[in-house]
Amino acid sequence: MTMTATAMAKTYACKVDEVTIGQPRIVSFDRLSVGIFQLEDGYAALLNLCPHRAGRLCEGPVCGTTRQTDTAEFIYERAGELIRCAWHGWEFDIRSGKCLVDDKLKARTFPVHVEGDDIFVELGR
Repeated sequence: MTMTATAMAKTYACKVDEVTIGQPRIVSFDRLSVGIFQLEDGYAALLNLCPHRAGRLCEGPVCGTTRQTDTAEFIYERAGELIRCAWHGWEFDIRSGKCLVDDKLKARTFPVHVEGDDIFVELGR
């Protein structure tokens, strides 16, 4: 029987109690720096490198954003779902890596697995 896909290797990142909502844990894997985030519905991992100008993306504030409206009111939404680069303020969706202001930019994401109290990241993609 021939396997058409190979299983990705999981690399230990940290313990679940080392990550809290709003405070990512920055973990180094050789030359890669990765931010591990706890979200309301699970965990996510982003390369700690902003695709805009190579700032340390995961060291910026975890935030939300204001919704575009047809009136002068401000409606804050998506609290805790975005990371804002500390260098230039560009915002990225923590789950998908998509940039909110430029569809061509996307931060690199990594699949995350939780096994008991341990968090693992798939780095090989």
